[in-house]
Amino acid sequence: MTKSNIIPFPGSRQPGTKQSDTGSIYRLRVELEEIEPVIYRVLLVRGTIGLDLLHAILQVAIGWTNSHLHKFNIGDSEYSDPEFNLNEDAFEGQKLVEDEAIVNLDEVAPRKGFPFSYEYDFGDSWEHRITVEDILPDDGTLAGFAECIDGKRACPPEDCGGVPGYADFVETITDPENEEYESMLEWVGGAFDPEAFDIKKVNRFLKKIKWENPTVEQLAKVLMERDAIRPVKKKTAKRKSTKKAKR
Repeated sequence: MTKSNIIPFPGSRQPGTKQSDTGSIYRLRVELEEIEPVIYRVLLVRGTIGLDLLHAILQVAIGWTNSHLHKFNIGDSEYSDPEFNLNEDAFEGQKLVEDEAIVNLDEVAPRKGFPFSYEYDFGDSWEHRITVEDILPDDGTLAGFAECIDGKRACPPEDCGGVPGYADFVETITDPENEEYESMLEWVGGAFDPEAFDIKKVNRFLKKIKWENPTVEQLAKVLMERDAIRPVKKKTAKRKSTKKAKR
């Protein structure tokens, strides 16, 4: 499927074009559905960003790795990346998924209180409820495309089995007596704190998103840098010299 198979939103921009008007600043609250205690982020984003850029922002801010498909559900419309071929098996008369790269946030979420959703990983089915908490004038203080101003708790590990799988995972890693405790910790990389959230780190990597229409490769570079584990340098003992000291 090519981009021509995706229905453009009326009045939307073309991929790669720049916005001359910075427009308004949206305050979005993003919550993972059906998880208690709640995992959430509050973001300031430019209303003129495309949904493809919003996808990249969400991946960085929540903590995902962009390893799976995604789509936005807004009103009675769906938006995604045309490369996913989500319209390939559409039947006649079915409303097609639209191209996320050619529609802006302020076109599809036009008012305060407007709700929509973002689904990531159609297998684990991570549903994110997004609410427009406020629409603010651009006073020039937002650097870049987005900033995280609040949030709680860590992103679940990829491929942990969705909401029920994550509940089992947390129960297992918080119980050293569980027979799967050691293997589960090894699977997740040695340690996992469900309560961890580093807002400074999130904002440091949000600032690294410098493209209006980020490619998969560009986003991957940011995410890989975010998640990189720096190797610990081992101290090596100094070898004793066998040379005789000069008199």
